[in-house]
Amino acid sequence: MSHLPAELAYAETHEWVRTEADGTLTIGITDHAQDALGDIVFVELPEAGRAIEAGAPCAVIESVKTASDIHAPVSGEIIAINNGVSEAPESVNDAPYDAWLFRMRPAAGAQPALLDAEAYRKLID
Repeated sequence: MSHLPAELAYAETHEWVRTEADGTLTIGITDHAQDALGDIVFVELPEAGRAIEAGAPCAVIESVKTASDIHAPVSGEIIAINNGVSEAPESVNDAPYDAWLFRMRPAAGAQPALLDAEAYRKLID
Protein backbone atom coordinates (compact mmCIF):
# COMPACT_ATOMS: atom_id res chain seq x y z
CA MET A 1 0.00 0.00 0.00
CA SER A 2 1.42 3.38 -1.02
CA HIS A 3 2.30 5.98 1.58
CA LEU A 4 0.29 9.22 1.16
CA PRO A 5 1.23 12.28 3.23
CA ALA A 6 -2.01 14.01 4.22
CA GLU A 7 -0.49 17.50 3.86
CA LEU A 8 0.01 17.07 0.11
CA ALA A 9 -2.46 17.31 -2.75
CA TYR A 10 -2.50 14.81 -5.61
CA ALA A 11 -3.19 14.90 -9.34
CA GLU A 12 -5.03 12.09 -11.10
CA THR A 13 -1.86 11.77 -13.23
CA HIS A 14 0.05 10.71 -10.06
CA GLU A 15 1.96 13.88 -9.22
CA TRP A 16 2.03 15.20 -5.67
CA VAL A 17 1.80 18.93 -5.00
CA ARG A 18 2.91 20.87 -1.95
CA THR A 19 1.82 24.50 -1.62
CA GLU A 20 4.65 26.56 -0.14
CA ALA A 21 4.21 29.55 2.19
CA ASP A 22 4.89 31.97 -0.68
CA GLY A 23 2.15 30.41 -2.86
CA THR A 24 4.52 28.52 -5.15
CA LEU A 25 4.00 24.80 -5.77
CA THR A 26 6.53 22.00 -5.40
CA ILE A 27 5.81 18.96 -7.57
CA GLY A 28 7.03 15.35 -7.52
CA ILE A 29 5.62 11.91 -8.28
CA THR A 30 3.75 9.76 -5.81
CA ASP A 31 4.95 6.59 -4.15
CA HIS A 32 2.34 4.73 -6.20
CA ALA A 33 3.77 6.15 -9.44
CA GLN A 34 7.40 5.34 -8.63
CA ASP A 35 6.38 1.81 -7.60
CA ALA A 36 4.51 1.29 -10.87
CA LEU A 37 7.45 2.62 -12.90
CA GLY A 38 10.04 0.41 -11.25
CA ASP A 39 13.72 1.35 -11.13
CA ILE A 40 14.02 4.94 -12.35
CA VAL A 41 17.11 5.49 -14.50
CA PHE A 42 16.62 8.96 -16.04
CA VAL A 43 14.75 12.18 -15.30
CA GLU A 44 14.33 14.98 -17.85
CA LEU A 45 13.23 18.19 -16.13
CA PRO A 46 11.69 21.33 -17.64
CA GLU A 47 13.67 24.54 -18.00
CA ALA A 48 13.27 27.21 -15.35
CA GLY A 49 11.41 30.19 -16.78
CA ARG A 50 9.21 28.03 -19.02
CA ALA A 51 5.50 28.86 -19.12
CA ILE A 52 3.30 25.76 -18.96
CA GLU A 53 -0.41 25.07 -19.25
CA ALA A 54 -2.32 22.96 -16.74
CA GLY A 55 -2.27 19.28 -17.68
CA ALA A 56 0.53 19.68 -20.21
CA PRO A 57 3.48 17.29 -20.06
CA CYS A 58 6.54 19.16 -18.82
CA ALA A 59 9.01 16.50 -17.65
CA VAL A 60 9.80 12.84 -18.36
CA ILE A 61 10.78 10.00 -16.05
CA GLU A 62 12.29 6.87 -17.56
CA SER A 63 12.53 3.55 -15.79
CA VAL A 64 13.81 0.15 -16.81
CA LYS A 65 10.20 -0.59 -17.86
CA THR A 66 8.93 2.55 -19.58
CA ALA A 67 8.96 6.33 -19.91
CA SER A 68 6.26 8.47 -18.37
CA ASP A 69 5.29 12.12 -18.77
CA ILE A 70 4.99 14.37 -15.73
CA HIS A 71 2.17 16.91 -16.05
CA ALA A 72 1.81 20.44 -14.76
CA PRO A 73 -0.92 20.55 -12.10
CA VAL A 74 -1.77 24.17 -12.92
CA SER A 75 -0.90 26.83 -15.50
CA GLY A 76 2.08 28.94 -14.56
CA GLU A 77 5.83 29.29 -14.77
CA ILE A 78 8.55 26.82 -13.83
CA ILE A 79 10.73 28.65 -11.30
CA ALA A 80 13.15 25.94 -10.11
CA ILE A 81 14.22 22.40 -10.89
CA ASN A 82 15.84 19.78 -8.68
CA ASN A 83 19.08 18.90 -10.47
CA GLY A 84 19.73 16.32 -7.76
CA VAL A 85 17.13 13.97 -9.26
CA SER A 86 18.77 14.26 -12.70
CA GLU A 87 22.11 13.30 -11.16
CA ALA A 88 20.63 10.54 -8.98
CA PRO A 89 17.31 9.43 -10.53
CA GLU A 90 17.06 6.49 -8.13
CA SER A 91 16.39 9.03 -5.36
CA VAL A 92 12.82 9.21 -6.68
CA ASN A 93 12.43 5.49 -5.90
CA ASP A 94 14.12 5.84 -2.52
CA ALA A 95 12.13 8.83 -1.22
CA PRO A 96 9.44 10.03 -3.65
CA TYR A 97 8.10 12.72 -1.30
CA ASP A 98 11.56 14.20 -0.71
CA ALA A 99 12.76 13.97 -4.31
CA TRP A 100 10.80 16.89 -5.74
CA LEU A 101 11.12 17.50 -9.48
CA PHE A 102 10.26 21.16 -10.04
CA ARG A 103 8.68 24.23 -8.50
CA MET A 104 6.27 26.54 -10.23
CA ARG A 105 4.48 29.82 -9.70
CA PRO A 106 0.80 29.46 -10.61
CA ALA A 107 -0.63 31.95 -13.09
CA ALA A 108 -2.88 34.62 -11.58
CA GLY A 109 -6.23 33.07 -10.69
CA ALA A 110 -5.13 29.53 -11.63
CA GLN A 111 -6.62 26.86 -9.36
CA PRO A 112 -5.28 23.32 -9.65
CA ALA A 113 -7.87 20.53 -9.75
CA LEU A 114 -6.29 18.26 -7.16
CA LEU A 115 -7.33 15.46 -4.83
CA ASP A 116 -6.73 15.15 -1.12
CA ALA A 117 -4.97 12.03 0.19
CA GLU A 118 -8.24 10.17 0.84
CA ALA A 119 -9.59 10.80 -2.67
CA TYR A 120 -6.26 9.85 -4.25
CA ARG A 121 -6.19 6.64 -2.20
CA LYS A 122 -9.63 5.73 -3.65
CA LEU A 123 -8.29 6.44 -7.15
CA ILE A 124 -5.33 4.10 -6.83
CA ASP A 125 -7.02 1.32 -4.83
